[in-house]
Amino acid sequence: MAERVLRNFINGDYVEAKGDHSFEVIDPATEKGYAVSPVSGTADIDAAYTAAADAFEQWGETTPAERQLALFRIADAMEQRAEEFADLESQDTGKPRASLVTDEIMLSVDQIRFFAGAARLLEGKSAGEYMADHTSMIRREPIGVVGQVTPWNYPLNMAVWKFAPAIAAGNTTVLKPSDTTPSSTLLLAEVAAEFLPKGVLNVITGDRTTGAGMVDHKTPQMVSITGSVRAGMEVAKAASADLKRVHLELGGKAPVIVFDDADIEKAVEGIAIAGYFNAGQDCTAATRILVQQGVHDAFMAAMTAYVKANVTTGDPHDANTFYGPVNNAGQLERVMGVIQGLPSNARIETGGVRKAGAGYFIEPTIVSGLKQTDDAIQTEIFGPVVTVQSFTDESQALAWANGVQYGLSSSVWTKDHGRAMRFAKHLDFGCVWINTHIPLVAEMPHGGFKHSGYGKDLSMYGFEDYTRVKHVMSYIGG
Repeated sequence: MAERVLRNFINGDYVEAKGDHSFEVIDPATEKGYAVSPVSGTADIDAAYTAAADAFEQWGETTPAERQLALFRIADAMEQRAEEFADLESQDTGKPRASLVTDEIMLSVDQIRFFAGAARLLEGKSAGEYMADHTSMIRREPIGVVGQVTPWNYPLNMAVWKFAPAIAAGNTTVLKPSDTTPSSTLLLAEVAAEFLPKGVLNVITGDRTTGAGMVDHKTPQMVSITGSVRAGMEVAKAASADLKRVHLELGGKAPVIVFDDADIEKAVEGIAIAGYFNAGQDCTAATRILVQQGVHDAFMAAMTAYVKANVTTGDPHDANTFYGPVNNAGQLERVMGVIQGLPSNARIETGGVRKAGAGYFIEPTIVSGLKQTDDAIQTEIFGPVVTVQSFTDESQALAWANGVQYGLSSSVWTKDHGRAMRFAKHLDFGCVWINTHIPLVAEMPHGGFKHSGYGKDLSMYGFEDYTRVKHVMSYIGG
C-alpha cells in the first residue's frame, strides 16, 4: 500500500509545505512506515501565524454564543466520525483499537462540549465603587494568537485540551502535533474548518526545530506545550526573551500510597489498570507504588499474579490486548535502557523484556527492591514499568512520596478518612486521588507543581489561562 502524503492545514485548507524536508510516520505495532509528513520550516510557521493573526481580528470579536455554537458543531461532527478518528489514532500510537472510541474519542468530544459551555460563563469581580465617585469593572479578554505543541501519548486528547479552551475564549491558534502522531490532529483541523472562520485553527507538522520556531516567533502572545521537563524548560527560556505567556504540562512520577488497611484486591486491580493503561505512557500513571510494610508481601504477590493473568500487550486489533506498543523506537530504547540499567539491589518480579517479533512491545514489568535515591524512582520512565517500595509509617510514606522533582498527581489507598485528608493536604501534587487513580473529568483541573509545570488544563481554571484580565474604571462624580 502506498504511503499517504500528509500536508499542513493552514487558513482553512490543506497546503503543501514550503520546504523539502519530510519524515516517515511509523506504525509502532509493525515498525513499518505508512505516511510521509512535512517538516515545517520558517516559511510554513510564518504562513500559519499570519493566518491566525488575520483570523483573530474577526474571531476575537465574536460573541460567546457564536463560539459556543461552533464548538458544539465540531463536537457533533467528531462524534459522527469517531471510528475514523479511532482508526488514525490506533495506527499512529499503537493503542488497542477496540476501546479507543469509548476511552478517548468520546472523551475528547465531551471536553469540547464542556468548553463550548464554558465560553458563556467567564466571570470577574462584580462592578462596584471601590473608590468614591469611581466605578470599576473587570473585562476578560482573549490573549490573541496562541502557539501550541502536543505530545505523542494522547495526540487527539491533548489537541482538544489545547485548541478548545483557546478558541472558546476568542483566541486563534497554531498547533503542532508530535512528529510520530500527526494524523488525528490534521483530521481534527479538517473537521473544525467546516464550522470555524479560516485561520482560527491551523495545524502544522514537524520536529523539534519546528516547535522551537513556533516558540521563537514574534506573533504568538502565548505558547502552550505538553511534553517533557527538558522541553518545558527550553520553551520557558525561549519565551522569556519576548515575555510570552507560557503554559506547561510536563512530566510526572505519581506516588501511589497503599496503607495496611486498604482493600488490597481493589487496590491491585485499580493500580494495575492505572499503571499499564496506554503502556504506562501517561504523566499521571500509577507507576511508583509505596506499600506499608505490614501488607507489602501480600500486595506484591497479588499484584504480580494480577498482572500475569490480566495485563497483556500485543496486536492493537486483538480485543484481548490490554495495551499496545510504546510509541516509537526512541521510547523503546529509553525504557529498555532503564530496565537494563537497574542497580543490583533491584529485583524484577515479572516482565523486564521486549516481546519477540516486530513492534515496540515491552512486557508488563514490576520492579521491587529499589532505594528512594535510585534513578528508576526519581525519573519518569514513561513505559509499562511499575516500581514497588515498602514504607513503615505515615511520615516515611509522605517523605518518599514528595521526594521527587515532579508534582502532577498522586493517590492514597486507605479506609481511614482522617489519614486520607491529611495526605490530601500534604501531598505536593496537583491532583490527589483517594482509593482510585487516573479518572479525569472536564469540570476539574489537570496540572501540576514543581517540575511538572504550571497552568491548568480542563475546567474553568484551564479556560481562564487563555484569557487576560483588564480593569476598567469610570469617573461617575458630578
